[in-house]
Amino acid sequence: MQTKVFKPDQLAAAAAELAAGELVAFPTETVYGLGADATNEAAVKKVYQAKGRPSDNPLIVHVADVATVKQYVATFPTTAEKLVQAFWPGSLTIILPLKPGAFSKTVTGGLATAAFRNPRNQVTLDLIKQLGRPIVGPSANTSGKPSPTLAAHVLHDLAGKIAGVVDDGPTGVGLESTVIDLSTATPTILRPGAVTQADIEAVIGSITADHHQVKADEVPKAPGMKYKHYAPNAQVYLTAAADFKAAASWARSQSVPFGLMATDQVLSQFSALAPAYRFSLGDSITTASQRLFDGLRHYDQLPEVKLILAEEFPAQGLGAAYMNRLAKAAGQKRFEKTNDN
Repeated sequence: MQTKVFKPDQLAAAAAELAAGELVAFPTETVYGLGADATNEAAVKKVYQAKGRPSDNPLIVHVADVATVKQYVATFPTTAEKLVQAFWPGSLTIILPLKPGAFSKTVTGGLATAAFRNPRNQVTLDLIKQLGRPIVGPSANTSGKPSPTLAAHVLHDLAGKIAGVVDDGPTGVGLESTVIDLSTATPTILRPGAVTQADIEAVIGSITADHHQVKADEVPKAPGMKYKHYAPNAQVYLTAAADFKAAASWARSQSVPFGLMATDQVLSQFSALAPAYRFSLGDSITTASQRLFDGLRHYDQLPEVKLILAEEFPAQGLGAAYMNRLAKAAGQKRFEKTNDN
């Protein structure tokens, strides 16, 4: 299969592929998603096959408006009304209980709930409208690898496996959406994102935000809760900004090539290191979040690199989402400064 690259003015052709049961990757403000008609079970099954995704990992349903969600859910509580008014279109995914048979188990992972999002990208909203049906949209990458923030990332992983990708340039946020579960007694954040706990609590009051992992025998309600995610080929180490010199010294002692992912201020200490091994995360948590997955993918193009030292940020606000993704990419490994280094 030849994977076509659609421009934003070629949405009719992209929608025709989706209507025919094919897969088309699409842009959002977070990352690129892998689209299939959410009402076509055979098409949805292709998503799992193309990504190599576990079948019990549910998919997020992307919609063009709130009215579409209400067609499928059993209830649409006041908390949901308030959240969509505050954050849609945007980087917030909402889990709600479904009407019986609303979607196939392939979409829901066998659960009685589904996750819905209204993305803040006009190209994709227009694509969904042209199709006339919601689309599933997990990240358009090989399962377990860093998420795609460019159409080129999608093509790297999925060229020849999907019908096309709509190229709308780089994504803005760079990290997947916040996922909040409204099917439980207390609203719970299952995955942190750009819409923070404080943002949500300012709208609906107190929530829970500590359920980011599930056990091996549990079915996750949202992506990123159970399986390996975001990992490049090299081993990543979380590294405090103040520890980079010691960490680089330790990395040299391992006698393997290593790379840095850090703010410009940290990288300024390593001008002697080849530019290819210094990936800039910019100057803030905002730019770091935008560039995180691009940096991990950068080092996948340098197979000689076996270690990556990546800068930590305080796990507050957007930093909570950044650190959630980075810690998973690192398998929770952290450089610890000792008296020996």
